[in-house]
Amino acid sequence: MNSEIRLTEEQAENFIRLALDGLEREFPNKPGVMMNGLEDVKRPRDLYPVFYGHFDWHSSVHGHWAAVRLLRLFPQADWADETRLALSRKFTEEGLAAEAENLRRNPSFERMYGWAWALRLGMELRQIEGEWAKLYAPIEGAIVENAKQYLPKLDWPVRCGFHPESSFPLGQMLDWARATGDTEFEALIIVKAIKFYGEDENYPAAYEPSGNDFFSAGLNEADLMRRVLSKDKFQSWLQVFLPDLKDGKAGNLLDPVTVSDLEDGQLVHLVGLNLSRAWSMRGIASALKGSEKICLLDSAKRHQEAGLKQVSSGSYEGEHWLGTFAVYLMTEVD
Repeated sequence: MNSEIRLTEEQAENFIRLALDGLEREFPNKPGVMMNGLEDVKRPRDLYPVFYGHFDWHSSVHGHWAAVRLLRLFPQADWADETRLALSRKFTEEGLAAEAENLRRNPSFERMYGWAWALRLGMELRQIEGEWAKLYAPIEGAIVENAKQYLPKLDWPVRCGFHPESSFPLGQMLDWARATGDTEFEALIIVKAIKFYGEDENYPAAYEPSGNDFFSAGLNEADLMRRVLSKDKFQSWLQVFLPDLKDGKAGNLLDPVTVSDLEDGQLVHLVGLNLSRAWSMRGIASALKGSEKICLLDSAKRHQEAGLKQVSSGSYEGEHWLGTFAVYLMTEVD
């Protein structure tokens, strides 16, 4: 993808405000914990000493990711010192160790969407000066250990447009494995991706979206496979997977979706769908040439325009996470 940063410093400030506003905002909160007794009834910051904000654990993780990424890309911005201080308060050795221990004790916690963002955060921390990456490493270790135990037992892909979907986290985990040189993990993910998706054909694009999607399962799958296959093999795979794309058609995938209520926590997912479709299409296009590439880039532009208009709605239902999706798109994570 184009390495040029699309995000201006003014836009970055809008998104850093969304990230910082949720960093230590403990309530409202959806803790996602299994309670087996009264001893498990705890306030969010006692359950998750670092990632208790942003409404839920995975949103807190990717809220931290957005703050770290923006700080790295705009280290001299007016808000950089404030952001650095806020992150320093959160990234403590004790807090991160406790988060890692929770992941080890509860190996299915945040499987696999939260894992994906946690590893993406680890990748970002490795690119910024200081000791944060070292302090964070136990979390990466716990997640990779959990994933290596889980993936061999996962016999079928999860195909949906929200958290349990499997191709998005596989792509993120593959990026992490390659960035860190974990060839064992890389090989496991590639084998699993080919088993799950390598023979797919005639994807039913007309069935997307569902009413509360923030992902396109089909585009996520293609964005994973462009990471797995060579460019020539991927082009051939995609022509079987989305055969009408060469004619500028792909069911409902190419047209941005409308969102009827930005204050509804499920319906607002569709704003995220516009943003994630845009980044997936750009990722897919990076491995293509010709009419398919042009078609996807045009659609990505329209999805981006539609999604960015609704990131900042004034409602915490969307704002606690949509800024992250916008940052992922506009800083062109690849």
